[in-house]
Order: sequence, then structure tokens, then C-alpha cells
Amino acid sequence: MRTFEELVAEGEAVPTEGWDFSWFSGRATEERPPWGYAGLLADRLGHASRSLDLQTGGGEVYAGALARPARPPGRVAATESWSPNLALARLRLAAWGAEVAEAADDGPFPFPDAAFDLVSSRHPTVQRWDEITRVLSPGGTHLCQGIGSGTHRVLADALLGPRPGPDQPTAELAAAAARAAGLQVVDLRVRRCRVEFSDVGAVVHFLRKVVWTVPGFSVERYRPQLAEVHRRIERDGVFVSWSQRYLIEARRPD
Repeated sequence: MRTFEELVAEGEAVPTEGWDFSWFSGRATEERPPWGYAGLLADRLGHASRSLDLQTGGGEVYAGALARPARPPGRVAATESWSPNLALARLRLAAWGAEVAEAADDGPFPFPDAAFDLVSSRHPTVQRWDEITRVLSPGGTHLCQGIGSGTHRVLADALLGPRPGPDQPTAELAAAAARAAGLQVVDLRVRRCRVEFSDVGAVVHFLRKVVWTVPGFSVERYRPQLAEVHRRIERDGVFVSWSQRYLIEARRPD
């Protein structure tokens, strides 16, 4: 059995670029929401002529969905803010002639009004509903799987200590913001998903990759807390946390 120090060193050494989570195979699992976002996106792409994916990461999910319909959109575009991911997305989406624009997550989109009939986003850090509405053509659709408030609160509390107050109803807030921006919400779903970490190295890599879980995370800063997580995994077999996911589909009126 590998030691705490060996596992932590391994988790620190793994590159964090892109949104490929295959490294976690056999070391962490996450329950998936029942609606199947990738399948829903592939279906919408099969009916779209101009598609934009926001905060695409390395383009992994977008490319997978684009490969599924018999007729992908004629125009394919995406945005990404982090330069290592930007390079990966441009390479991965080149087969569809995609324009992958560098754009701040909370900034304006570098595209003209009514440029797309489908705008998608999976796990965005910020949702610019005003910009989504602006770039959607009349009758166009926005499909988003979002991260709900309270995601990995159990894991964050293990490092930061318990935090007071309830979690915000993120899906309802997103729906209200979409309506305020002039969109019609046609679907809204919520799911709490079980996540299991089988070793502390997976915890370290996850916290380095999903940086908003514990802002400012480093092994040295949280070594005592990580050692306690390691002891819990040795005792219980896994460390259990929970993710909150919601699906929202909204339409710009004709």
C-alpha cells in the first residue's frame, strides 16, 4: 500500500490542462445526472446550423457531441479563457473548422448579434445571460449543465472547516436570470450526485484541477487536513462527497 506522501506527490505531479478526467479511473467515481448532457447536446447539434460552446475547456465534451450527429452544424465556434485549454480546444475542434476565441469567462462574447441558433455550456464558472441572449438568433436555444451551489461542500469543509448557512438554490436563480434576460425557460432539472475518492492522491489532483472547490489550495497549506482525509479513506475505504448538477434549456422568442 502506498504511503500518504507517495500518493500526495503523485496527485501533485499530474498535469491539470483540459477537462479530461480519465486519470481518475479506478481512483474516483462520480454519479452522472440521469438526463445525459452529452446526448442532449448531440441531439441539439444535429438540428443546428450555427453553434457556439462557451467555456469549452479543452473541447472534450463539445467534440464528443459534434462527432455523434450525421449532420453537424455548418458553423462551429467556442470560447475559452485559459491559454493551455485554448490550445487543446483549437487542436481538438479543428476537424469541424471551429473558431475557438479567447474570451474572459465574465466578459463579452466576441461574436455579433444573433450569430448562433444554439449556444451550449457545460459547467460554466459564470453565465452571461445578457450575452447569451444577444448572440442567439430568434428561436435559438441555450443548453447548459451547471454546477449547483453546495457542490463538494463536504470535501471543502474537510479542509476549510464547516461553513455556516444553507446553499443557494442555484437552478432557480439561473432560471430567474435567464427570464430576466428575455429568454423562455423550457426545461429545468436538478440532481445531487454521489462522488467517491479512493485515495488522497485523487483528492489532491481534483483540488488542483477544480480550483474553485478550495480557492488557493496547495498541499503544503492543507497537509494536516489532507492527512486526516487519508486516514478516513484508510478507515472507510472511500471519501464520499456530493456534487450538485442542474440542467437548464432556454429559448429566445421568435
